[in-house]
Amino acid sequence: VSVKQAVIIQEPSVEQNIPTRQPDLGPRRSVAFIGSECYPFVKTGGLGDVMSALPKSLAKLNIDVKVIIPRYKCIPQKFQEKMEYRGSFDMNLCSDGKQYYVGIMEYQEDGVVYDFIDNDEFFSWGNPYTNLIDDIPKFCYFAKAALAALNYLNWTPDVVHCHDWQAALVPLYLRTCFQDTDVGRAISVLTIHNLKFQGVWDTKAVQKITGLPDYYFTPDKMEFKKDANYLKGGLVYADAITTVSKTYAEEIKMPFYGEGLDGLMRARANSLRGIVNGIDYSDYNPETDSHIAKNYSLKNFRKEKVKNKVALQEELGLAVDPKAMMIGLVSRLTDQKGLDLVAYMMDELCQDNIQFVVLGTGEAQYENMFRHFAWKYGDKVSANIYYSEPMSHKIYASSDAFLMPSRFCLLYTSDA
Repeated sequence: VSVKQAVIIQEPSVEQNIPTRQPDLGPRRSVAFIGSECYPFVKTGGLGDVMSALPKSLAKLNIDVKVIIPRYKCIPQKFQEKMEYRGSFDMNLCSDGKQYYVGIMEYQEDGVVYDFIDNDEFFSWGNPYTNLIDDIPKFCYFAKAALAALNYLNWTPDVVHCHDWQAALVPLYLRTCFQDTDVGRAISVLTIHNLKFQGVWDTKAVQKITGLPDYYFTPDKMEFKKDANYLKGGLVYADAITTVSKTYAEEIKMPFYGEGLDGLMRARANSLRGIVNGIDYSDYNPETDSHIAKNYSLKNFRKEKVKNKVALQEELGLAVDPKAMMIGLVSRLTDQKGLDLVAYMMDELCQDNIQFVVLGTGEAQYENMFRHFAWKYGDKVSANIYYSEPMSHKIYASSDAFLMPSRFCLLYTSDA
């Protein structure tokens, strides 16, 4: 009997009607996400999207998911009104033993529980990020308050997944202040969305704010070029580290991309993984998206998609031309994006039948660069120097091409 025949012989026929055994998935798992922003409550970039889409995807897999973010004043009132008060307590923070109020407000949607840490002293600003002088104590408070809130709610996660420097003290606090509590049993995962931003500040000031002893401010822990580094502390103490692609995970081990932490990245290589960010298909679905002028699908996109382009051209004051190639750019406008290369080519690009639509904020030189080209080529370039979730959807749905500039290579290359 041949191998092929043997395989066929061993396969049960349909008539046998052998019942299939459901896999034993064991006890229900739980994950707490801790980060500084989450769409649709507050979003300034890709972090907000990940903090929104990943928890919802895990909830669909029957994982118990909780998301913890600050209760900023800029969170839309329609969400504020639906939050429910879950309790409050006072918490030690600084080395002087000062007590800080921690309030917990809760909101539930799509199988995910969102807990908002409430404190007017830290979160009364309209923008989640202000300046390091204010942000250093603010996110120190947030990291500790988030873990304290989990204990207060008697909700012990299997995994605590924290994001970027604003939540990077979470793994360190788990293994120090909270190691003998219920939440201290959790495994910690720290995701690096952008290694450039690390939360670096004066060591004495950080030591006073965190209340941590001298032991943690050494070169093998939080010390970084004689200052204290929040992100480095998290990277040292996290059980696992992830970043936004396999390629970036390799690049940050090298000096050019490592932002001074390449040695630590190499030392923790066995714990470092690159995982490509996904997208929430329920939010970015052209068949149902309420933000765009005309919904379309795979069946009719050739006829209907262009209607979004025409509507956007009219809205932004560009020349109305369905045949013009529209290039979209939704991004932070920073040096890391390689926008100097875009500036080098803009005059040449604008000689062709193209239109360039930009949405984002960032460094003044690049904001002004796009304002200049919008002034110079008014019917071809639109510079929208702000952030708007509806406008981003319109650009995605209208563009013929999308520019995603970066000095880093964030593409995923299959092992196959």
